[in-house]
Amino acid sequence: MARPTKWRKIDHIPKTQYFIPSEDRMEEGMENILKLEELEALRLKDLEGLEQDECAERMEVSRPTFQRILLLAREKVADSLINGKAVSIEGGNFTRNICPVVCMDCGKEWKESFENLERLKKGEYACQNCGSVRIVCRDHCKGKFCNKNCNRNGRRDS
Repeated sequence: MARPTKWRKIDHIPKTQYFIPSEDRMEEGMENILKLEELEALRLKDLEGLEQDECAERMEVSRPTFQRILLLAREKVADSLINGKAVSIEGGNFTRNICPVVCMDCGKEWKESFENLERLKKGEYACQNCGSVRIVCRDHCKGKFCNKNCNRNGRRDS
C-alpha cells in the first residue's frame, strides 16, 4: 500500500487565480495548472529568497520534496511564458494549518490538517486506527479544536 501524500502547509492563497497571455500570444485551449503548494514554493524561494531548507521547514515537507515541488512549478511557469499558455492556480495537497491530534479512545497520535478536523465536526471523519470520532487537538486546546491557532506565530511541535 502506498504511503499517503503528506499535507503541504501554505501561508498564502492568491487573490488572482488565472493568468492569460495577450490574445496574439495565447494558444487556444492551452494552459498549465499550477497547484497552490507549487505557487507557495515559488513564493518562498524566489520571492522571499529563503534557502531551500527554510522553505521546506515552512511548508512542513522534506527538502527533497520541496525541491521536486519547486522544479515542477518553475517548469510550468517557464512553459507558460515561453509557449504563450495560460496559468490556472488551483488544487493540490495543501492545508493552511497542521494540528497535532490524539484519539481519545485508542490513544493514537498523528498530525492532521485543519480541513479534516472540520470534517470531523460534521461527522465525516474518524480515527483511521479505531474508527472513533473522539479526536482532539493534542497540546494547545485542552480537548477542543485549535480554531487555526496550532503551529502559528512560531509555535512548532516536535
